[in-house]
Amino acid sequence: MGQHVSRRTILAASGAALAVPLSAPWVARPAHAAPREIRFWHAMAGVNGERLEELTRRFNASQAEYNVVPVFKGTYDELINGTVAAYRTRTQPQLVQIYERGFMTMLLSNAIMPVQELMAAQKQAVDWGDFIKPIAGYYTYKGQLQAMPFNSSTPILYFNKAHFAKAGIERPAETWQGLEEQLRRVKAAGGPGSIMADDYHWSWFENYSAINDLSYATRSNGFEGLDTEFVYNRTGLVSQVGRMKRWLDDGLLQIAGQGVAPTAVFTAGRSATFMASTAAHSAMMAANDLDWSAVPLPWEEGREARNSVIGGAVLWVLKGHAEPDYAGTAAFLAYLAKPETQVWWHKATGYVPATNAAYAMAKQEGWYSQRPTQEIAVQQLSRGTPTANSLGFRFGNFTQTMLAQREEAERAFGGQKPPQQAMDDAVSRGNDILRRFERLNAGRY
Repeated sequence: MGQHVSRRTILAASGAALAVPLSAPWVARPAHAAPREIRFWHAMAGVNGERLEELTRRFNASQAEYNVVPVFKGTYDELINGTVAAYRTRTQPQLVQIYERGFMTMLLSNAIMPVQELMAAQKQAVDWGDFIKPIAGYYTYKGQLQAMPFNSSTPILYFNKAHFAKAGIERPAETWQGLEEQLRRVKAAGGPGSIMADDYHWSWFENYSAINDLSYATRSNGFEGLDTEFVYNRTGLVSQVGRMKRWLDDGLLQIAGQGVAPTAVFTAGRSATFMASTAAHSAMMAANDLDWSAVPLPWEEGREARNSVIGGAVLWVLKGHAEPDYAGTAAFLAYLAKPETQVWWHKATGYVPATNAAYAMAKQEGWYSQRPTQEIAVQQLSRGTPTANSLGFRFGNFTQTMLAQREEAERAFGGQKPPQQAMDDAVSRGNDILRRFERLNAGRY
C-alpha cells in the first residue's frame, strides 16, 4: 500500500469495467522525432513523487533515444480508473503504475503485455530469478512475471524512542501482548498512544493474518482460483478487531481525524508508535528533532512469525502502441532493474530493493550500518518459509472488498456491532463482491 485509499473512491476498474473496453485493437502511434516520448502515469506525490521525477531524469540523461515523461494522475484508485478511461479512447500511456490490489484487474484485462514477454521481444536481458521471492511470486502468473516490480513495500513498526525511554522501555516488544503492556506504561508516564495509519487494514488485518499464519481466504488466498472465499471471520482476526476497539477505548490507539495525516502526527512527536509502510522512511528522515527507530511488526504469543506481505505497486506495459515505443519502454524497465538503480531508489525512498543483487550491493556499501531500519522490511519479507496464508492476496475487486471490511470494522470500533458480527458481515459482503468478479471473469484465470 503505502498510500491513503480514499473512502470516497469507487474502483471503477473492476472486472465489469475492464471486460470490454480494454480489448481495443492495436493502434499505431504517429511517428515522433527523436527522442521518442514514453508516457509514464503514476500515483506518487510528495517526497517520493520528487524522487520518481529524479529517477526519470537520470534515465533520460543516460541515453538520447527516449524521453520518459512521468505524469501524476492522483491516487492509486484514480490512476487505475483513469487508465480504463484512457484505454477506451485509445489514449493510454505506454507504462502505468498500478497498486498490488489491482493485480487481478490488470491481469485479466486483455490490456497488458507481460513484462517478461516484452523484454524478451526487445532483447533486454533481465535476471528474473534474482527478484526477491515474495515480490516476484505475487506478480508471477503461469511462470511469467507480469509487471515490473517498482515501489515494493511492507509495513513495519515505527516508534518514538523518547516516549518509550520516559516509560523506561528501550524498544517495542515482539508480541502484541507485550506491546499492549508497554503502551499502557507509556500512557502512565504521560505519553501518547499509537496512531492508526490511513491504510491500517494492510498492517493490522492483512499482514497480521500472514505473519500469524492465519487463513484469510480459501484457495490459498485466491492464488488457486477465482472461486476463493473470505474466512477471516473464523480466525484470530476477530480478536484483533476486539483488541483495536479496546485500545481505542483505553486511549492506547488514536485516529488522526479528518484532514490530519497520521504520518504527520507521528513525525510531530504526538504518537508513541506507528505501523506503516517502509516507504514512510522518507518522511521520518525529513522530520526535524524526531528521535525514532523501527522494528518488525509484532505477532501473537505462542506463534511462529511468518513473512509479511508486500504492498506498493508495479509497472504495467499497456497494449496499443508502436514498436519503437516498446523499445523505449523496455530500455527504461531494464534501467530500473539494474542493481545500481535499485539501490539508489531504495536509499532515496525506503522502498525495498526488488532484487537480491541490489540488496547485496546496499549491504556491501554499508548502507544498513547507516540506516539499519531500512533493512527490516527485507528481512521481514524474507523471514521463514511462506505458507498458503503468507504468499499474499489475489482477490478480484480487492479494493471494494477491503472497503466493506473497513466499514464493518469501524462499526465495531464505534460500538455499533460486536467484533464477531462485524467480521461476519464483512465476509458476507466481501464474498458477494468476489462472486460478481468470478462470474464476469469465468474461464480467464
